[in-house]
Amino acid sequence: MFRGGMLRRRWAKLRAIGADDRGMITAEYAVGTLAACALAAVLYKVVTSGPVQALLRSALERAINVQF
Repeated sequence: MFRGGMLRRRWAKLRAIGADDRGMITAEYAVGTLAACALAAVLYKVVTSGPVQALLRSALERAINVQF
């Protein structure tokens, strides 16, 4: 009986300590999402640039052996 009460108190103390960092998880997800969106925007600009499109088109034409 004594042991169960002690475990409950320790568990409550651990939960109280972890409660202070709840906002950090959301902030980390927000920064990660922002970084992923920025990387996607840069990759989109690179892939849609003229020289890269020409390179991709020529690679596809050689792979399929069809003129576009």
